[in-house]
Amino acid sequence: MLLHGYGGGGFRISGAGRLVGSQMLFPEKTIPWKAKSVKDISIDSLRPIIIESDRINVLIVGCGIEFFPIPDFLREGLRKQGIVLEWMDTGAACRTFNVLLVEERPVAAALIAVE
Repeated sequence: MLLHGYGGGGFRISGAGRLVGSQMLFPEKTIPWKAKSVKDISIDSLRPIIIESDRINVLIVGCGIEFFPIPDFLREGLRKQGIVLEWMDTGAACRTFNVLLVEERPVAAALIAVE
């Protein structure tokens, strides 16, 4: 599921076409994500990724158009689940997800849609 583009409130993804709104991406599937801003990101909102922690050990979070500091509770909460959190703006997160996916790393992404 490579990302082919982002913006306009959504993402272009191979095999899935254009998806509107924030998304969670796994190597083989996408799940709509209700997060619209950093304040919407919680351990509970990331539950679909945590459930997959036996096969996903890197989570890339795209926090929107600009970078915000990582909330400590997220980093620690995910670490307890065996997941390393990589936090960046959505554009960088899209590019990083593609690189790690091509390298066949056990990665997922939670991406806030940007205009």
